[in-house]
Amino acid sequence: MTIIDFHNHFYPPQYIEALQSGPSNIKVSFDSENNPLLHYPGDYNIVVREHTDIDFRAGILKEAGIDKQILTFTTPGTHIESPERSVELARMVNNSFAKIMDEPQDYFTALATLPLNDPQASVVELERALNDLGFRGVMVYSNINGTALSDKCFWPLYEKANDLNAVFYIHPSFPVGVEAMTDYWLMPLVGFTFDTTLAAAKLVFSGVAEKFPRIRWVLAHLGGAIPYLAERLDRGYFAFKECRENINKPPSEYLKNFYYDTVNFDLNALKLAVDFAGAEHLVAGSDYPHQIGSLGKMVDSIEKLNISSKEKEAVYGGNASKLLEIIP
Repeated sequence: MTIIDFHNHFYPPQYIEALQSGPSNIKVSFDSENNPLLHYPGDYNIVVREHTDIDFRAGILKEAGIDKQILTFTTPGTHIESPERSVELARMVNNSFAKIMDEPQDYFTALATLPLNDPQASVVELERALNDLGFRGVMVYSNINGTALSDKCFWPLYEKANDLNAVFYIHPSFPVGVEAMTDYWLMPLVGFTFDTTLAAAKLVFSGVAEKFPRIRWVLAHLGGAIPYLAERLDRGYFAFKECRENINKPPSEYLKNFYYDTVNFDLNALKLAVDFAGAEHLVAGSDYPHQIGSLGKMVDSIEKLNISSKEKEAVYGGNASKLLEIIP
């Protein structure tokens, strides 16, 4: 059974060096083990060896029985920088990922990143990433410095992505109101999931999902609260005329076509997502190597699901393989 980890994160070493040499809006400090700490509103990431050493990481995957990872960048993203610096760093990250994909190993492919605080530059980088570098999709963030993904400034990007039949993977970023989430790690624990939920709902209600139907949307962390709240969104569609202005059917009809990674290792939550969107719309995810991630829990939680062997094969790797045209 092929296991493909859709949700995990990698920092190219050149990117870490670029943050330290500047300019950057990200503060870099170091812990007692000399690991870089990347600080941004409400959170910081501890950059351990697995974040930056691709050969070491391949050995970990072999030992864990993971066949492939879809490498993605991680928070806070390049859009926290100036637009010019964001473009520079996004190109650096994508070039690094493309080089890893070209290496003679079979453990990694990747999704590109975009300089999302410059929407027009993002169109250019999307074309370069998919047409020149061989990516099949990109990871975007749940909001871009407070601007919603549904904002009209991003519609030219979606038009191009629709033409390219691209995969758009939404990973959360620090939400508006992050100042209320700075204790108890509430920003990544609660704020992330809420912001993914908000982003997905607005993409549907704004008409983006309907207008650009060839984009395949994937939501991190089991979609936040989308499987749980979809019925409430549908009630809003029937109750409020504003919720019907841009779409022709209830929100759940669009959201059931989204994909959901399994980075919620609770069996009841996973069952709810299967009941909502079907096993054919779940992709395995670990959130490795962040502190809150786990390769083992990714595998074990899917194994415990009361679904058929064929459906488990799809969740473990088949769905991701089809989405990104990966040859097992």
